[in-house]
Amino acid sequence: MALISEDAPLEEVQRVFRNDRFATDACGCRVVEASRGHAVCEFDITPGHRNEKGGVMGGAIFTVADLAFAVASNVGEPVTVSVSSSIEFMSAAKGEKLIATADVDKNGRTLGFYNCLVTDELGTPVARVTQTAMHLRQ
Repeated sequence: MALISEDAPLEEVQRVFRNDRFATDACGCRVVEASRGHAVCEFDITPGHRNEKGGVMGGAIFTVADLAFAVASNVGEPVTVSVSSSIEFMSAAKGEKLIATADVDKNGRTLGFYNCLVTDELGTPVARVTQTAMHLRQ
């Protein structure tokens, strides 16, 4: 993936991350905010996101969180990849949309540490994700 400038307009970030086909095509995720160390992504919950119990599938929840992390960790940084992710499911979504907000806790030369909170549009906390990134410096 190409470097994304810290001052890149949202439309450019959206264009780059449309290539994250699983998140955008299969899950329907959208990038709605993007800046260095911060991102918000969302998707509308459809029947295709639900598991056999009627709740949102854990993989769909993780996907929107992972996309938010990818955006937050790549805007204004060298190409960055995930080296570790941990998710805790907190409660079932009550609304019709999931929103993932990722923020950097500490960003170093090689590693970055991020937290992502996934909620529905009603504010219900659905999951929290901690992620560690590695910046691929050349």
